[in-house]
Amino acid sequence: MTIRRAKGGLESEVLAALWAADGPLTPGDVVQAVDDDLAYTTVQTILVRLHAKGAVIREQVGRAFAYTPVLDDAGLTADRMQALLDRGADHVAVLQQFVRTLSREDETALAELLARQQGQGRS
Repeated sequence: MTIRRAKGGLESEVLAALWAADGPLTPGDVVQAVDDDLAYTTVQTILVRLHAKGAVIREQVGRAFAYTPVLDDAGLTADRMQALLDRGADHVAVLQQFVRTLSREDETALAELLARQQGQGRS
């Protein structure tokens, strides 16, 4: 029986390998770093998708591309949150629902971040 990864799990594993690396990685390097029975073409597809999303940059190294992450974990998560928000027609309703799910600590942190942003002239 094959165990399936959670949605985005392989992408997260590939990004983790890139974040842990000292420099750019080729798809073959990523396969070795992930230490899995992944096909080279599967990893290559994930890297191409990450490049299309702007999460990694690539440079030609021989016949392959070598990939470097652009965003850290927090940046990637923020991009995903923004993409989900953009799917909704009513941003205010989505944000209201989101705020209702926050813990007291997260709500306080968000309020502090928003106040800091307003203090810097951005609303």
